[in-house]
Amino acid sequence: MRILFICILLVTIACNEHPKDHPEPIKTIAEEEIDNTKTSIQALKDTLTKKGYETFDYIDEKTGDTIIMQQYFIAFLKRGPERSQSKEEADSLQKLHLEHLSKMYEAGFADISGPFGDDGDIRGITIYNVPTYQMADSLANLDPSVQAGRLVIEIHPWWAAKGFPLR
Repeated sequence: MRILFICILLVTIACNEHPKDHPEPIKTIAEEEIDNTKTSIQALKDTLTKKGYETFDYIDEKTGDTIIMQQYFIAFLKRGPERSQSKEEADSLQKLHLEHLSKMYEAGFADISGPFGDDGDIRGITIYNVPTYQMADSLANLDPSVQAGRLVIEIHPWWAAKGFPLR
């Protein structure tokens, strides 16, 4: 009997703390997720804008999700005019080239790099995740193979959905 009395007392106290004439709105889990998503999308856009990145967004017609598009810079590494290095020099430049790309990736300036599988004039690409063309150009031209003339750089602005992984 005491337990029943205590339960009734607790329910009465709980009901008195939230008067029925002013009920607090209760959000569903889905509504909270939508609010959190909108907040996180806006926070991401604000952060990117403060850092100087260009963005735009669109609504995915299938899902209704807001997709943020960010401008990246894709650098095509092309066969340069100076290809007369000895094998030892070329090997050393290749090692320095790979170290440079690794540093760009580790510093967060480059998101992906890689060679092409054919023997064409375009040798590979690097996608720079920096806010301006000038930054991408400067970083790409720090590559020892570019400085030696073994490679030349051609850079283009490139848009991609923020946060979408390669498959």
